[in-house]
Amino acid sequence: MAGVDGMGDGYTDEPRPRKRKTGVVALIAVLLVVLIAAGVAVGYLFSLKNSFDQNSQSIESAFPTSDRPDRTDESADAINYLVIGSDSRGGSGETEDLPRVPNGGRADTMMLVNIPGDRQSVNVMSIMRDTWVEIPGRGEHKINAALAFGGVPLLVETIESVMDVPVDHVAIIDFEGFKSLTESLGGVEVNNPRAFTVHGGGQSYTYESGPITLEGDQALRFVRERKQFADGDYTRVANQQLFMKAVMARFLTKETLTDPGKISKIVDDFSPYVAVDDEVDAFGLGKLGFSLRDVRTSDVHTFTLPNLGTGRSSDGQSIVIHDPATTKAISDAMKKDDLASYVENHALAN
Repeated sequence: MAGVDGMGDGYTDEPRPRKRKTGVVALIAVLLVVLIAAGVAVGYLFSLKNSFDQNSQSIESAFPTSDRPDRTDESADAINYLVIGSDSRGGSGETEDLPRVPNGGRADTMMLVNIPGDRQSVNVMSIMRDTWVEIPGRGEHKINAALAFGGVPLLVETIESVMDVPVDHVAIIDFEGFKSLTESLGGVEVNNPRAFTVHGGGQSYTYESGPITLEGDQALRFVRERKQFADGDYTRVANQQLFMKAVMARFLTKETLTDPGKISKIVDDFSPYVAVDDEVDAFGLGKLGFSLRDVRTSDVHTFTLPNLGTGRSSDGQSIVIHDPATTKAISDAMKKDDLASYVENHALAN
């Protein structure tokens, strides 16, 4: 099938088939543990499942057919998710530079989520979209150009070649969905490290330093903004990490988890903005969700793949300079299934 703008396999403007027993049901399986604890009737589960079936998207052919990194014995039980944050509104406004993703947005953010075998923590590593790396078969480019060249499979292949660890699953989340999510949750609180003001679209938002509550358009502008910061994407990525942890903190409360109506609204509002690969297994994710039942927000470590700062490519592009030595050290930690210790020992966590 022809891809969007000639981008190749993995991209299409045509609707993907809805999955009946894979990614859609998988997320419901994770919620199953919560719902059982809340004493919710079985019929309610079917209602949630139907909501996902009708609204969520599926990523077909998300993985490369080439040779892929082997998993070490030490990391046999670890799981790695590639999370692509897209922005249907165009993110920073540089839409001509942002490759498209299957559900119609632009690839604005990439995170590699590592779940260790002991299930005692979750490690979320952001990868700067302008990181200058070798894209298999295409030469050196910004890492997110892999999406434009070959869709999700080539991005997976590129990240696997850079990190030398396997990507097990892929999820795409449109940041527009976080707007409705914050509204469903009644707002989320972040500790904003720097004050800034955003103007545009006939609306202005001022974000004071310190604890602030984000909801709706205000939350969306917080995670999208980069032009107000001298370091651009660096601060935006840090703000996105703050926001995602705040969402988790708000969701993982007794008030939310024991409120079937609130969970139902979250499912209805957020599912249209989510796409997952068709290799997700419902039983496996349900088991994963149960195994992570003791994880709290303090056990979620967010950091950015270290780099050597910014520079210019030979053809004049503004780029983030890749740090192969530190990347290898992180890769080695992942292969030993000890990334949490590495992050802590090197003070990488935000």
